[in-house]
This record gives sequence, C-alpha cells and structure tokens, in this order.
Amino acid sequence: MSGPAYILVIILSVFLAVSLLLSIILLSILIKFARRVNAVAESLQNTAENVENVVSGVSKVTSPMIIAKLIMKQFNQTSKGKGKKDE
Repeated sequence: MSGPAYILVIILSVFLAVSLLLSIILLSILIKFARRVNAVAESLQNTAENVENVVSGVSKVTSPMIIAKLIMKQFNQTSKGKGKKDE
C-alpha cells in the first residue's frame, strides 16, 4: 500500500474508535435514563394505587352519609308537613 492509503486507514481507524467510544458512552447514558424513567413510573403507579384506595375508602364512607342525609331530609319534610296540618 502507498502512503495515502496508510493515512486513509489511520483516519478511518481513529474515526471508528471514536465512534465506538461515543456509542458506548451514549448507551450507558441511555441505560441510566431508562432506569430513572422506570423508577418514576413505579412511583407514579404506587401513587395512583394509593389515590385509588383513598377514593374507595371515601366512597364507602360517603355513600351511607348521603343516604342518611336523604332520609333525614325526607323525615324533616314530613315532620314539617305534619306540624302545619296540626295547627
């Protein structure tokens, strides 16, 4: 091989080594980023489950309260109606 061919081989080898090094660095950064995204996704999932549990608990408590409030409202309306008839 001649002089320019050697120079071309050296340039291409350096370019290949730099590309390989950059791809390894980029791959490690992407792996770290994927782990962080996974951790955030797990945290969001846990938060959503906790909110769901709270809402479920609140709905169990509020349903009887609403029914009791409606019954008391009806009871008060009938009591007021009877009181006016007696007078």
